[in-house]
Amino acid sequence: MSGLNSIGLGLVGDIGGTNARFALVDFDGADPRLIEPTSYKGEDYDQAEDAVEAYLAKMGLKHPDQAVVAVAGPIEHGAVHFTNSDWKLSEDGLRRAGGFRTAKLINDFTAQALAAPRLTPKDLRQIGPHQTSGEGDLAILGPGTGFGAAGMVRRHGVETPLTTEGGHIAFAPFDEVEIEILRILMKRFGRCSIERILSGPGMEDLHMALAEVEGRKADELTAKQITEHGLTGDECCKVTIDRFCAILGSAAGDLALALGARGGVFIAGGIAPRIIDLLEKGQFRERFESKGRLSDYTRAIPTHVVMNPHTALIGAAVAMTPDGRAAIS
Repeated sequence: MSGLNSIGLGLVGDIGGTNARFALVDFDGADPRLIEPTSYKGEDYDQAEDAVEAYLAKMGLKHPDQAVVAVAGPIEHGAVHFTNSDWKLSEDGLRRAGGFRTAKLINDFTAQALAAPRLTPKDLRQIGPHQTSGEGDLAILGPGTGFGAAGMVRRHGVETPLTTEGGHIAFAPFDEVEIEILRILMKRFGRCSIERILSGPGMEDLHMALAEVEGRKADELTAKQITEHGLTGDECCKVTIDRFCAILGSAAGDLALALGARGGVFIAGGIAPRIIDLLEKGQFRERFESKGRLSDYTRAIPTHVVMNPHTALIGAAVAMTPDGRAAIS
């Protein structure tokens, strides 16, 4: 593990509702370099600290210098209870588990926001007519086990991430079908947030709700099965994915308006890369732009899907640098 600079040996992590990813970090010039990114299934471990210890044991490390771990949930007083998992994690617990000198938790989409300006064309798939530039504020959002959202404010060469829980704002129906979907989901959940639809579990609920709206029978399938079947021609599953993509477009456009993200919108998370072809061909971009009197505003905003699975690790590594620590302090 030679070649690390004076910042010291660092571990970065990205822990969500399904997976826990870790890497060591080195810095090559101004940008971080990830070493040995590794993914673990959360269900294989009783608690988050166990997954951290498993990675350190795999790498043969004892008492590394520092850790920054991106987590899926609101952080309060240096601790998180994961929104879509029974796990809990604190900075003190993380520090003890790994023998770190310092340990910090940041929101997983704050990490995505820190990474976004550093992504290259090979990390992205453009949807729509415009490329991102180095100017303007950004929105980073996306569906996975949950739905995350963050912003990146860029002023006079200074980048400041904006941590949000935007995935839990209310779902806004676009047409009569979605009004009926909302009614069905409200009967089940009460309040219906974006995450109730734009997530893995949400896709499953959307699949059954659409069948009810259209008066047809549908098998209960996992999000993975819906995606796989839809991509191979199953018409019922394709209808679900098409509607999912359309709703994602509406939500992304709403968040772009809310955050003033004229510099670009990045769709992160685990689901979008798997359905990228249907995102490109479907109503995502049409619904993103369809904002009434503000349609010209959203029409000029670039949208990209993040294809690199390690962007939250990159963002956690950025948070280790002096500029990154200052931006999120």
